[in-house]
Amino acid sequence: MGRGKLRIYLGAAPGVGKTYAMLSEAHRRVERGTDCVVAFVEHHGRPRTEVMLHGLEEIPRRELAYRDAVFTEMDIDAVLARRPQVAMVDELPHTNIPGSRNAKRWQDVEELLAAGIDVVSTVNIQHLESLGDVVESITGIRQQETVPDEVVRRADQIELVDMSPQALRRRMAHGNIYKPDKVDAALSNYFRPGNLTALRELALLWVADRADEYLKQYRSEHRVSAIWGSRERIVVGLTGGPEGRTLIRRAARLAEKGAGGEVLAVYIASSDGLTSASPKELAVQRTLVEDLGGSFHHVVGDDVPSALLEFARGVNATQIVLGVSRRRSWQYVLGPGVGATVARDSGPDLDVHLITHDEVGKGRGLPVNRGARLGRARILWGWFTGVGGPVLLTALLTHVNADLGLTNDMLLFLTLTIAAALLGGLYPALVSALVGSMLLNWYFTPPVHRITIADPKNLIALVIFVFVAVAVASVVDLAARRTHQAARLRAESEILSYLAGNVLRGETSLEALLERVRETFGMESAALLERGGEAEPWTCAGRVGAGRPVERPEDADVDVPAGDHMTLALTGRVLPAEDRRVLAAFAAQSAVVLDRRRLRQEADRAKELAEGNRIRTALLAAVSHDLRTPLAGIKASVTSLRADDVEWSEADQAELLAAIEEGADRLDHLVGNLLDMSRLQTGTLTLLIREIDVDEVVPMALVGIPDPDSAVVLDIPETLPMVAVDKGLLERCVANVVENAVKYSPHGDRVVVKADAIDDRVEIRVVDRGPGVPDEAKERIFEPFQRYGDAPRGAGVGLGLAVARGFAEAMDGTLMAEDTPGGGLTMVLSLPVAVGSVEVEAAGRQEETTPRVFRS
Repeated sequence: MGRGKLRIYLGAAPGVGKTYAMLSEAHRRVERGTDCVVAFVEHHGRPRTEVMLHGLEEIPRRELAYRDAVFTEMDIDAVLARRPQVAMVDELPHTNIPGSRNAKRWQDVEELLAAGIDVVSTVNIQHLESLGDVVESITGIRQQETVPDEVVRRADQIELVDMSPQALRRRMAHGNIYKPDKVDAALSNYFRPGNLTALRELALLWVADRADEYLKQYRSEHRVSAIWGSRERIVVGLTGGPEGRTLIRRAARLAEKGAGGEVLAVYIASSDGLTSASPKELAVQRTLVEDLGGSFHHVVGDDVPSALLEFARGVNATQIVLGVSRRRSWQYVLGPGVGATVARDSGPDLDVHLITHDEVGKGRGLPVNRGARLGRARILWGWFTGVGGPVLLTALLTHVNADLGLTNDMLLFLTLTIAAALLGGLYPALVSALVGSMLLNWYFTPPVHRITIADPKNLIALVIFVFVAVAVASVVDLAARRTHQAARLRAESEILSYLAGNVLRGETSLEALLERVRETFGMESAALLERGGEAEPWTCAGRVGAGRPVERPEDADVDVPAGDHMTLALTGRVLPAEDRRVLAAFAAQSAVVLDRRRLRQEADRAKELAEGNRIRTALLAAVSHDLRTPLAGIKASVTSLRADDVEWSEADQAELLAAIEEGADRLDHLVGNLLDMSRLQTGTLTLLIREIDVDEVVPMALVGIPDPDSAVVLDIPETLPMVAVDKGLLERCVANVVENAVKYSPHGDRVVVKADAIDDRVEIRVVDRGPGVPDEAKERIFEPFQRYGDAPRGAGVGLGLAVARGFAEAMDGTLMAEDTPGGGLTMVLSLPVAVGSVEVEAAGRQEETTPRVFRS
């Protein structure tokens, strides 16, 4: 069973008529004989919309009790049990009442699509997830019910229902949208001309981007050579704060303004673990990025601006989106901040966007732990304090005529040593203790200006001073190393958790895993090498990055065994030994991913072989009888003509020759279908797509049908738009369908072949009055070597409809079976209209209450 198709009417604003357009589509489909039901429609008391429900089958709603009230929701079980061809479901972003199976209506629609039911639904532009912030800034109203953009983008067809702000306000004033008592409030608030114009622009831009995607797909499929600009890749720098959601949505809108834009959210975590990021908030932001079609990356780096720029250049990003700093005013004394540094060092190849948000100036909060791994600037200050501080203190004490006593002098020097330890770590503190003790001995311990010490108590005091200074420096350095180790262990646990999750889900590809390795360790390239044996050469199973190519493990800066004959090789820098533990886990996981990919490929090949074996078995069964029948007739006729003991009259000879010709034609037809099915199965079908008229092809398809004038009625208007198809394939497709209809039609009844233009498609309908086919067999008749009912043996091998559907789908068309009203079967062949041949209705002919529909 195939997946159903989703069609969405996208409204530029409330009240433009998207529900009206959806119900109009329902009436058109019912008139064409489609089994169409209304699963859920909310007319909001609008009389013109309510009238459109007349004549349509409605599925009863399900009642749910919530907070002492009764609400109605779509009964998804009833819809699945009814199993229509098409279901009308209004208000896709709607949030279901608690107690429903799914939280959102779009999740209900996903179930219907998975069950093979086509769905027509409606969405307003303000309900798209990525536009939540901008819609709130325009209208002042935050939309609580939203739908992920990806759900709407996956729709098979999106139609924009648009109306000018002036016309929409007139509809509002006439009472066609809200009740009279609410009109004035609506016109002066949400439905102000400025609001409607802005919403209309958002909708037009969103649909225009979708049209660019369709155009790009069309050129790719038809191998049209064209020049395209560089793809926009937007990197979003996250801190784990609440402003990250605003940045992600803004980046998503920037990406949508360019065809093929990509959003990459990155969180830079310092290796010492000092961070105020909320793991829960990061998880929410990761989900938001993935819902908007982007990707989330976790990178370790002590220098955040450098790590962010390195990541952006590594992914060939074109833009960087950052939030304005949350630091308070006085904190700018410590430095310009990440945003200003990134903007300064980005260069001309990267655009940096600084986005304001509600958290500006509220502070980042102090980390819980202090004294962890030290940066370069802090170490320099430690050395300056440890070496220059005692010298400056000595100069101050010797020039100020104040006798503080040796004990107080030692305490002052000890204070500088502790400060050097806190700033620079162990070595600046040790040097500070040494320098301080020498200066105390020379300038403040009698006899002064001499190395000797006269009083033994002073000697003990100096020894204690050195001991305390060394002890404090050691404790501070030990704390820093322990904090750094804890941060590394936490980062390793996160990475190992990520790998374990991927093992369980089996989602990550080999290239994505290698890219994660490269990002995590800051390498230029990563490659997985393998070989069949000890004496065989190495081959590359997968590689990412822009570094030098690695042919052997010896050529890499780092290599870790991933199995008996497999190695993970990285280039860029030499990693410390402590990183190899996590790298070994990555190597083992990469080997698992490669094995999984190969097993999947082998399973696909086995499936193809099984399908081919099934077709060969069916072919042998068909050849054993169906192909031998015309051969037996030809053989019998030829033997009769060659017999010497019988004198055949001219009439008898003509009859035998006619039998030979009929058998040869039947044999040619059967062999032709077998060859066509072989071409479809092996993927060797070559298309020559051209713009042609349907009325030129269909009559040619009837040449092989006996007495077509008395068997077939043609109704092909000459005003039909041209279709983009392969002429030969279309002729064979129509011929097979018509021959099948003639075969099953009662004697004396004529098959009707008619064509109509519907939207951007042309439908050719082949109508017969035969026995028909039940619903459960409508798909089975299109399978190879299938014949329904009591079809006589020798009538064919059951490939005619299978070949016809294969040809139709190869030309981007569809072939479906429907019941003929009054009995019989109707084959519907839908073909794409050639670009530029759709007649556009002149603007201004529509009535004020009729929505204008644009198709993307």
